[in-house]
Amino acid sequence: MTRVKRGVMAHKRRKKIIKQAKGFKWGRKSKYKLAKDALKHAWTFAYRDRKTKKRNFRRLWNIKINAASREKEITYSQFINKLKIAKIEINRKMLAYLAEEKPEIFEKIIEKIK
Repeated sequence: MTRVKRGVMAHKRRKKIIKQAKGFKWGRKSKYKLAKDALKHAWTFAYRDRKTKKRNFRRLWNIKINAASREKEITYSQFINKLKIAKIEINRKMLAYLAEEKPEIFEKIIEKIK
């Protein structure tokens, strides 16, 4: 059997990890062992916070819809309930956009469900 020298692939693998750790502070950007550990944590937080971001945006949209609907004397929960009864399917992202940017269209939606 021929001899296989493993240095090239090991170096390539380590170089890839170091490249992904670009921008980290101190030795975590240049030392393989520290970079590997830092990336493991970074990927965990990145996965977790992608879920958190969705949660935070939905909360923000609910607040915007609530503020706009209360100006028209209807609470958020009543507004959403009446939308479902009227079978108007607009997601909260678009409702929040309409409430903030196009209040005249949002007002028409409220008139339609009343």
